[in-house]
Amino acid sequence: MAEPTYDDVLTQRQPSVAEVRGTKGRATVVNKGLTGASALTVRQSIFPVALVTVLFFLWGFAYGLLDVLNSKFQTALNITAAKAGGLQGAYFGAYFIGPLTYSGWFVRRFGYRWTFILGLLIYAVGALMFWPSAVYESFGGFCGSLFIVGSGLSTLETSANPFIATCGPPRLSEFRLELSQSFQAVGSVIAPLLASRVFFKETNLNDLSHVQWTYVGIAAFVTALAVVFFFSPIPEVTDADMALQAEQCADLTGFVEKPLSKQYKLFFGVAAQFCYVGAQVGVASQFINYSIETANLSHAVASDRYAIGQALFAIGRFAAAGLFMFVKPRYVLMAFMTGIMIFQGAAMGVWGEGGFAMLAIVLFFESCIFPTIFTLSIRGLGRHTKRGSSWIVASVCGGALFPSLTGLLADKRDYHIAMAVPLVGFFVSFCFPIYLNTICAKELDGFRDTKIGYKDERRGTIIGDADDEETMEAVKRNSVSYHSEKV
Repeated sequence: MAEPTYDDVLTQRQPSVAEVRGTKGRATVVNKGLTGASALTVRQSIFPVALVTVLFFLWGFAYGLLDVLNSKFQTALNITAAKAGGLQGAYFGAYFIGPLTYSGWFVRRFGYRWTFILGLLIYAVGALMFWPSAVYESFGGFCGSLFIVGSGLSTLETSANPFIATCGPPRLSEFRLELSQSFQAVGSVIAPLLASRVFFKETNLNDLSHVQWTYVGIAAFVTALAVVFFFSPIPEVTDADMALQAEQCADLTGFVEKPLSKQYKLFFGVAAQFCYVGAQVGVASQFINYSIETANLSHAVASDRYAIGQALFAIGRFAAAGLFMFVKPRYVLMAFMTGIMIFQGAAMGVWGEGGFAMLAIVLFFESCIFPTIFTLSIRGLGRHTKRGSSWIVASVCGGALFPSLTGLLADKRDYHIAMAVPLVGFFVSFCFPIYLNTICAKELDGFRDTKIGYKDERRGTIIGDADDEETMEAVKRNSVSYHSEKV
């Protein structure tokens, strides 16, 4: 990659309102609240990104356990597939409440670090609640426990996803989030393997006692992690920082400050994320039962097969992260969504080991969808980044609707026919990359081309650094001249 020149700096740097308040045109950033985090370098971002990545592993582990619990509770508690979908309803229902209320407000009011700590503590309380639920074998108790766990995890995601996306050079945003979420997929692989060998043994399918001890251990680990975050220096990326960064990229992206009500890409992204997550959870919640039906497997073997599917999911995320270094993310999203549509349709019509293979490949192509929709949806939101991120995280509540509908259709027909419910959700999500590749191509490519956060070797400064007074003065003159020509 060629090193940026001084002209590159002038091209990519747009001043804040504090610097060009008297000019017309783009003038949206106020100096209050700037921390300098809009131009974090790769080196500066490594430690905080690595620490927050641990949170993604926790989320994946909890999600992986949920899918196995869904199948096993149908046996241990003698409930239908539709009722077992209530576990997903409780877990993902919390995503609808938290990000739109307390966690969304909390991250805007107190910042990322304190939101991490709050989410971890809520998660720990929910994990402890599994003890009495397991003792009394209460399905309602498990639903309540999962609601609290979901509340904690939704709080973590309200802060973790936008933090990873914005902590470092903006051109690497998709790569960072995809790589971090790859470890979430690793947690999803480990959880069902552990569950099939520890929580539910073939000798006693109705025994839920192992659950309580495991979740006590999880609660202890999560509490310790909250202490680590309390003492760790986490850079705070403020709304002012994101607004400044968006203005600095404006010549490449065509950025113009707009009210939240006109952020149409965000709204489409929320709808796409709602349907995608719902469809993904619909597939995952019935994957084990589908495998049992299509290949006549035992619960233990089907759980191992599900782990294979989750392994493909993890491999897909690492593969997508690598692709993002060479291929535009909007192209990768289009290709992976196309793969989902093809193999999800095939899974409905193929039986035996072939049916399992089709559904496992669906998990591979699902790998990059959530983080890619997330990062592309918040591109160019500027000062609306935290609020918009909360909305996208809240859209995860789609996972509360689709599993019950999928289970209901499975009870009426079979699990192959039930895969039509996720297929509908995937189709809605499939429309989003079409929109991105036709309407938003210039904007998205501009953020990929920007060199903010990289060092200008000739001048020894960081491109995009608001503390670089010489650069800001030069850009101010350039911007005033630009706006004068426009007038």
